[in-house]
Amino acid sequence: MIRNPVPVNLITGFLGSGKTTLIGRLLAHKPEGETWAVLLNEFGEVGLDAALLGKHAEVVIREVPGGCLCCAAGVPTQVAVNQLLAKARPDRLLIEPTGLGHPAQILKLLQNPYLAPVLSIQTTVCLVDPRVLNDPRYTGNPLFNDQLAVADLILASKADAWGPDALAALQNYLTERGLRQEILSIGDKPLTYAPWLTRSRLEPRTKTPNDSLLRQALTPLAPGSVFDSRETEPDPQPAQDAILRREHSEGPMHSCGWIFGAGWQFDFDALLNWVNAVPSLRLKAVMITADGILAINRLGDELKLAELDDALDSRLEIISEQPLDWAQLEQGVKACFSAS
Repeated sequence: MIRNPVPVNLITGFLGSGKTTLIGRLLAHKPEGETWAVLLNEFGEVGLDAALLGKHAEVVIREVPGGCLCCAAGVPTQVAVNQLLAKARPDRLLIEPTGLGHPAQILKLLQNPYLAPVLSIQTTVCLVDPRVLNDPRYTGNPLFNDQLAVADLILASKADAWGPDALAALQNYLTERGLRQEILSIGDKPLTYAPWLTRSRLEPRTKTPNDSLLRQALTPLAPGSVFDSRETEPDPQPAQDAILRREHSEGPMHSCGWIFGAGWQFDFDALLNWVNAVPSLRLKAVMITADGILAINRLGDELKLAELDDALDSRLEIISEQPLDWAQLEQGVKACFSAS
């Protein structure tokens, strides 16, 4: 059977720009009857964003933790896309690279001879909170500027939090760099329709791939092949009282992630006090507390909390610009244990 190429959107943006939040809103309002797939890439070694997205009907989610999708010759990406297409046969694929990723290289990877026949690359989006334009940690980072340059559309995120001059500042920033993309602002209001997803990024294809190309792209991986690496396997489910810790460093950035078995239940207030004291650039967590499942999202001093319906375990990831005393931080989390 001949199928049309699957539409693909790359959802980029620096750390804390709101990528996962946007994807969650898109999934909640996708066209009825369509199956969507999501490929999530995280800088840290512990998969966390899938839990933050929650559950959606007719949505298949795959995670690739541990660095940028384009690294290691893109092997984890090709494997993950292969598996998503074979399992879900989706009507659309959303790809969220890590905020420290290289979108131009990821787009190049998606156009290689194995993936190009079955993928139709559409709008590449870059989310940016205009307030960070005053922070040299962002504007002075080549990745931040590369993400803006490669995008077809700029989404000015967190519109509910910034003032009337923010859009003009963002427009000036783009103009100074010779960029002319359209800017749309998004806040917390319902996102019921996103026509910008369907804009074709490439010239329209003159023909669809044939069965042999589809079979080549969707060939199952042989057990024990070079592709069967830890990077492409789901995180293990720890025992009730177990703790798994994974560290990762890439360039000037460092991360540590923890998975706490379901037997770990935390005190809400103690946990928040600990979170606010951690000297990190980025902190994300889904934690089982005595008061329910708590989703934590902290960027610098900005903290957002949400309640989730369920979680199989507790997960925490910290990203910093210098190595931290991970063992000491782990002891701090453990001290937030609630016996009730």
